[in-house]
Amino acid sequence: MSGYTPDEKLRLDQLRKLRKLWLKDQELSPREPVIQAKPLGAVAKFWAGFLEPKSLWRLYTYKAYTGGVFAITRLLIPAWLCHYWVKYHIAPRPYGIVDLKPKLFPGDTIQETGEVIPNLPEFHGHH
Repeated sequence: MSGYTPDEKLRLDQLRKLRKLWLKDQELSPREPVIQAKPLGAVAKFWAGFLEPKSLWRLYTYKAYTGGVFAITRLLIPAWLCHYWVKYHIAPRPYGIVDLKPKLFPGDTIQETGEVIPNLPEFHGHH
């Protein structure tokens, strides 16, 4: 026996018809949804007005944002990099970048302060 029985064919046709109707019912008309809109609260009114295209606050916020991004990426970060480079790599200062600290012994004089390093105290123990 091959194929569907007449009862199975009838059932499949009915299911197809029901699916087609269900899918058609899922489409919204331009008038839907028919739910009455609730009145907006204070915060919702503010955001609804704020997010309107071409509103004054939105334009000022966008200008402030783009100005801040420009200031940070084009001015502050390059200025900080230049400052770092000059401070630690170019500036001819003594001990600006110390590769190896000079050894200090008792009786030596510190160049920056002119202070003399005192002698070590003497211990008469084993330690």
